[in-house]
Amino acid sequence: MICIFCLILQSLTAQTDSRDEIPFSVNEGTLVGIGHYNIKNNYLSDNIRYTGWGVQLLNERMRNTSLFDRRLSSQQILYADLSSTFNPAKTISELSAFAEYSYGYHYRFYPSPGLKLLAGSSVHGLLGFLYNTQSSNNPFALNVDVDLNLSAAAIYSLHVNQYPLTFRYQVDIPFAGAAFAPGYEQSYYEIFGLGNYDGIIHFTSFHNKFAMRNYATLDFPAGNLTIRIGYLNKLYYTEINKIEVHHVSHSIMIGIAKEFISFGGKRLKNKHLYQSAFY
Repeated sequence: MICIFCLILQSLTAQTDSRDEIPFSVNEGTLVGIGHYNIKNNYLSDNIRYTGWGVQLLNERMRNTSLFDRRLSSQQILYADLSSTFNPAKTISELSAFAEYSYGYHYRFYPSPGLKLLAGSSVHGLLGFLYNTQSSNNPFALNVDVDLNLSAAAIYSLHVNQYPLTFRYQVDIPFAGAAFAPGYEQSYYEIFGLGNYDGIIHFTSFHNKFAMRNYATLDFPAGNLTIRIGYLNKLYYTEINKIEVHHVSHSIMIGIAKEFISFGGKRLKNKHLYQSAFY
């Protein structure tokens, strides 16, 4: 009796073709990258730019929601990087490490077949440090930011001789937030050791901060896998308490994208049977 009931229920579920019964899938991409860095922080070294190379790890998830006639999708991005840079004479090095998290929503437009335009906003957090290997007074600089971002993207899918390709370009720009910034001659011992916390948290917007993340990717199948390659450009400029921070990177990314149902982590073989936020 139980087997017969299950077969009947499965048959009824398979025959349901309404849009409300089509499940949402999660599009996830995990990429690693290598890139060139250009860094300046005059809290550690006056007006000297350090250049070098670094590695990145990025994980991204996109999913449709039932809001606004299923035109609203969510996006989560986890990002981490590690870099080693040198002064122009190659005599002093700096090490940096950053971790970022963002979560936001996009409203989707469909101007033509295969093209999606997305516009929305996200909450973004950043935690990182920069360490100068030969600075004796202030060898360490801390970066802590929380922002509200404006976000826009375009996703275009097409077939070239029946071979599917999906292009995506996305840009994110913070417009308001808060950042940790010590005084120009204020030491971290004075802040954390003596408890002088006055004036270390600052409101940030376009008057003292400009940041941008440009992200372009291409998805294509390779056997049973979907390969995602991309270009990631990150710009970060702040000028607070007479401290100028410039952090610019250009990176090539490569990884794997997959489509799955979030419940139980089941991967999908036929993406057209599900409502994807990406394809």
